[in-house]
Amino acid sequence: MIIRLILLSLLSLSFFPVNAQAERIKDLASIAGVRSNQLVGYGLVVGLNGTGDKTEFTGQSLRSMLRELGVTIPPGTDPGSKNVAAVSIHADLPPFAKPGQRIDITVSSLGDAKSLRGGTLLMSPLKGADGQIYVMAQGNLVVGGFGAEAGDGSRVTVNIPSAGRVPNGGTVERTVKNAFNVGDHIILNLHQPDFTTSSRLTDSINHTLGKGSARAIDASSIKVNAPRDPSQRVPFLALVENLQLVPGEAAAKIVVNSRTGTIVIGRHVRVSPAAVTHGNLSVTISANAEVSQPNAFSDGETVITPNFGVEITEEDSRMFVFNPGVSLDDIVQAVNQVGAAPGDLVAILEALKQAGALRADLVVI
Repeated sequence: MIIRLILLSLLSLSFFPVNAQAERIKDLASIAGVRSNQLVGYGLVVGLNGTGDKTEFTGQSLRSMLRELGVTIPPGTDPGSKNVAAVSIHADLPPFAKPGQRIDITVSSLGDAKSLRGGTLLMSPLKGADGQIYVMAQGNLVVGGFGAEAGDGSRVTVNIPSAGRVPNGGTVERTVKNAFNVGDHIILNLHQPDFTTSSRLTDSINHTLGKGSARAIDASSIKVNAPRDPSQRVPFLALVENLQLVPGEAAAKIVVNSRTGTIVIGRHVRVSPAAVTHGNLSVTISANAEVSQPNAFSDGETVITPNFGVEITEEDSRMFVFNPGVSLDDIVQAVNQVGAAPGDLVAILEALKQAGALRADLVVI
């Protein structure tokens, strides 16, 4: 497996200067209670070119829909249409969305439909966690995937043809109340909890609006006094969210993605004095077939017997030493000098963590 090593913040290397950059509050925090809400629904996609599903609940849904439109199907009759597919619909309702506004929706097949390409979603309600209808969805699907199948059963599929989107396919029918205009204060929640950032954000607001305007609650939340009048609260928050500050530097951390083989190492990672030895052991097992031939005029039979061979190859173990306070660049160079593959870096880091020599959090996802 090929391991890709990504070095976070290349500015930490000796040949790059380290410059702290100020960021806006709107990029670091969000207002408590002002968020999007998830919606989900069920519907039918029609107009497919014979790529619909053949599940029983799709036929039931089709009969129910036709009954609502005044079309009665005789009992026990299965519509059996291959141009219809049952789908789940989901969307995110943004904050402050008003009735009549349009949002994008995502449609995914629930049955065994081969493709939703060319289909049209019929009018379907989307409900929130409280069971209320907030959006009505309908429109033509945009499907990025494509599939083709031959008569002999061979098939070619590009991307995912069983899911698609309807741009501006949802019409908002109901607003969601939030805490934006409630009370005489607002709460700012940091995207990444950090005591240093929380303190600096509080100081930035107090420096601009006056002492006592903001108070840090914890590493994630800051309480800010705000005007009660909605007409004044909007320009007030416009001022606050554009204030700039230098956020605190992230804690030393190493993230290993075991699925993709990606290793991300923060620039603050340090290693205390440690000695590491590295070597590889490979075992190769081979099987060769041999023919056993009986003697002439005997009653024996010719048989094939396997002959196994085992070969063990061991590389020379190499040892290297990490000096006190060694940096990220030194770790990478040491691993490369002993000829270790990038994949071996994971094992070395785990061993250093177990030995208490790694000054960083090792996270495997």
